[in-house]
Amino acid sequence: MLARQTSASDFLRRFSRSVLSIVLSVVLVSVGPAPLLAQPARDAEARLDGHLAAGEFAPALVLAQQIPDPDRRDQALARIAQAQANGGIRRAALETAGSMSDDRMRTTLLDAVAGYSPGPAARGGGSMADFDTLIDLITSTIAPQSWDLVGGPGAIDSFPGGVYVDTVGLMKRLPVRESSALVQLRQMSQPAVGNQNARQPSALRKISLTRLEKQIQLRWANGQAPTDEMQCLAGLEKLRYVFVYPESGDIVLAGPAGDWTLDAEGRQVSASSGRPVLQLDDFVVVLRNAMEAGGQFTCSITPRRENLAAAKAYLEETSKAPLKPGQTQSWLKQLRDHMGEQLIEVAGIDSRTRVSRVIVEADYRMKLVGMGLEDGVFGVTSYLDSIPQGKAAPMSVLRWWFTMNYDALQATPARDAFELRGQGVKVLSENEMLNERGERIHTGQSDDLNSQFAQSFTKHFEALAIKYPIYAELQNVFDLALAAGLIVAEDLPGQVGWHMPHLSQAQRYRVSLGTAPSTVQTVVNHRVSQGRNIVAGVSGGVSVNSTPLVSKAAIRIDNYGALQAEHTGACPKDLPPDAWWWD
Repeated sequence: MLARQTSASDFLRRFSRSVLSIVLSVVLVSVGPAPLLAQPARDAEARLDGHLAAGEFAPALVLAQQIPDPDRRDQALARIAQAQANGGIRRAALETAGSMSDDRMRTTLLDAVAGYSPGPAARGGGSMADFDTLIDLITSTIAPQSWDLVGGPGAIDSFPGGVYVDTVGLMKRLPVRESSALVQLRQMSQPAVGNQNARQPSALRKISLTRLEKQIQLRWANGQAPTDEMQCLAGLEKLRYVFVYPESGDIVLAGPAGDWTLDAEGRQVSASSGRPVLQLDDFVVVLRNAMEAGGQFTCSITPRRENLAAAKAYLEETSKAPLKPGQTQSWLKQLRDHMGEQLIEVAGIDSRTRVSRVIVEADYRMKLVGMGLEDGVFGVTSYLDSIPQGKAAPMSVLRWWFTMNYDALQATPARDAFELRGQGVKVLSENEMLNERGERIHTGQSDDLNSQFAQSFTKHFEALAIKYPIYAELQNVFDLALAAGLIVAEDLPGQVGWHMPHLSQAQRYRVSLGTAPSTVQTVVNHRVSQGRNIVAGVSGGVSVNSTPLVSKAAIRIDNYGALQAEHTGACPKDLPPDAWWWD
């Protein structure tokens, strides 16, 4: 029995070496033929082979680092990492892989170390927080046979926010509940602030996308999800700059940052300001969109045509006689029943992503404010509350939607630094006509009251974003979408030799996905003017298109030197090998 076990062990060892030899051949072929080396370099490689044969990795690494040609050096490092992995020293193998300069060769090696193959089982990015253990505990102890995983009606997912989506895709408001004990526990769980701590405040934190991808990739190869710091982009609260450093191979996002925590709605927000922090998953989603769809994505919340027709008929029938006292609420309920649920459609991005959740929720809650169903802020009056007494507007479908609102992108003359300027978000409006069949007819025009609400929402957007963090989340998504569009339009990866082998591939880095919202209760409300019921319904959505903003002609050049000074001051230097952010 022992002899058989030994033979099996020998077979597995020989098989592993054969597989590694094949992978090494693929790695060597992928970089193409290399120039002839000088005699000292050939001697170094010969000695390196001897060290690897003897299992002496430390001197082999010293020799590899002395090889002057970058491609040959990476090939030597790949051989060492494979030998380390074959010897069971996985952590050392990953560290060696991390010192390789060519991201494509490093990816090929890490795929081999991780045992990666494209398909549903490939490991991915992981979620923003470790909800999986909690979800497993809940579904295994609370009515185990009632969850959708075993065919029941119940569902649970890990998307925080101000809304939730049930198993049939209906989006609903999430009631806010806060426990003092939970707050105390959350505060106790925060790590202490210290030097080199991503949770310490910074007026301008810099994040290298190329370095961040490498660290995520190394964790992926080791079966680990990105850290909380990675998912929260080191606490970045606002995106102000995009810097490019071809000499070091870095593309850098920069802006103010600090400690973060969970708010009452489960959002990752700044511990000091309450503003949501930027999310890695969101950036990956909009980056892939910029690469594949030209930086365009939308969502829309629209009534069903047949429901609009039914509601219109109901209104015409009930308007023949005035409502009796006490009938208003019953009448309004029946009207809403006739209107039914509105459809949610998302295009350009996966509707199950967090970006989709953000743009849909922001749009939905903006309409609640516009219809007087959710409070605004000083200076923002709902559409129905703005109707003067004595003036009765006919029933119409109002259309409000979010779109981008930037003053400009500013760049240095060398186009190696870019600054985002402007609020980022605005609301547009339109009045739609409604025919007997419930068809909405675009007019391309907006009446005074309709325009007034859209303009006031835009003007007071920052105050609304403080009161309702979902609007700040939308602002963050717009900022990241603009940065992603810029990165693609200016070919910044080509300038620094970055091929995005991990973040650009959905099979390698998998963003968190939840249930796609598909319907929501109709947003409709009414007011009474001179005894007449005035009813308004609303449609609209979110429309993102970064292309016009990142065109050569649209980017303004800063000739005063201020932006160049920021670029110089943010330059990455003397960083530890595993560093991906700095202040």
